[in-house]
Amino acid sequence: MTRPTVALVDLGALAHNARAVRSFMAERRGAEAPALAGVVKANAYGHGAVEAARTLVGAGASVLACADIEEGLELRAAGLTAPILVFGPFSIGDLDGIFEGRLTPTVSSPAAAHRLQDAAARRGVRLGYHLGIDTGMLRLGLRHDNLARTAPGVLASPNLALEGVYTHFATADVPGDELFIRQCRNFESARQTLAGLGVTGGVTHAANSGALLADPATWFDLVRPGLLVYGVAPDAFAGRVDVRPVMSVRSRVAAVKGVRVGETIGYGGRFIARRPTTMAIVPAGYADGMDRRLEGRGVVLLRGRRVPVVGAVSMDMLALDVTGLPVEPGDEVVFTGRQGGETITVGEMASWVGTIPYELLCRVGNRVQRVYTAS
Repeated sequence: MTRPTVALVDLGALAHNARAVRSFMAERRGAEAPALAGVVKANAYGHGAVEAARTLVGAGASVLACADIEEGLELRAAGLTAPILVFGPFSIGDLDGIFEGRLTPTVSSPAAAHRLQDAAARRGVRLGYHLGIDTGMLRLGLRHDNLARTAPGVLASPNLALEGVYTHFATADVPGDELFIRQCRNFESARQTLAGLGVTGGVTHAANSGALLADPATWFDLVRPGLLVYGVAPDAFAGRVDVRPVMSVRSRVAAVKGVRVGETIGYGGRFIARRPTTMAIVPAGYADGMDRRLEGRGVVLLRGRRVPVVGAVSMDMLALDVTGLPVEPGDEVVFTGRQGGETITVGEMASWVGTIPYELLCRVGNRVQRVYTAS
């Protein structure tokens, strides 16, 4: 029997969003609009990597992007043939999958270049790669202001072929942020340094969701919108592109209980009934991605109304105060999505618990079945 807590993933909405992003760029750049990368890292932000990748390629994505080798191999095993760019570091770990899966690695350090060069030389092949530039995020990538020293050795690797150059923005979703402006300048400086070292051609890319919406100057040859194609735009740019939420998380009431005055509900006994109360128990908890901070802050949709989460969110279930509502076992509960005339967005839920939509989507647990639809 299927567990009642499911994530409905609307692949029709995902395709719509990808086409909407492409139309947004075409309206501003026409035939010179950049290509679209389908970013499907972290199981496509919780939506299901294989299904999302197929949908995004069908909607015009020319490249797929993932976080590590294993994610890339999953796509290849499913029959996807589009180029796959892997963001993750390659100075550690097993590299065999890069060659077996025909993946495109990112070189983000001289150590990574050295390991990839050795592996390619042993196999007698020439391996295409993208060069990651650190323009101020201070995670992975060759430092933009040190390229004249670090890049020549990477570029001279006889078994490595440079196919692209990119950076990643830290604050593109904050209008006018100084770090974003500085990173743009640093990336331009890095590109000039690389040109001076003889780098010509290849693909240049930088724009994540925020940059895509904020500044067309960051689009270059390829854009990499992540959460935007899954229907969540940065708050500052909401409405700029007509995107629709792709995932809706739902469950059903498992039990309805009466609670007497003074009785408590859940671990820790933190909820104390101050009046005769009716509770609905729902089989969804933090193992399913329901944040423990929803206690006393969050609401869900039940019978078309917002009802509060009360008591501790446990591993497998949570409680709702449904006093005054004619609730029965089997009634649908909506955590994110629409029911009747009400909607709860993942952004709204994130605001209740002090986090970001990315985290909540990625935390929807593996035991939550993804049910795919096409609107």
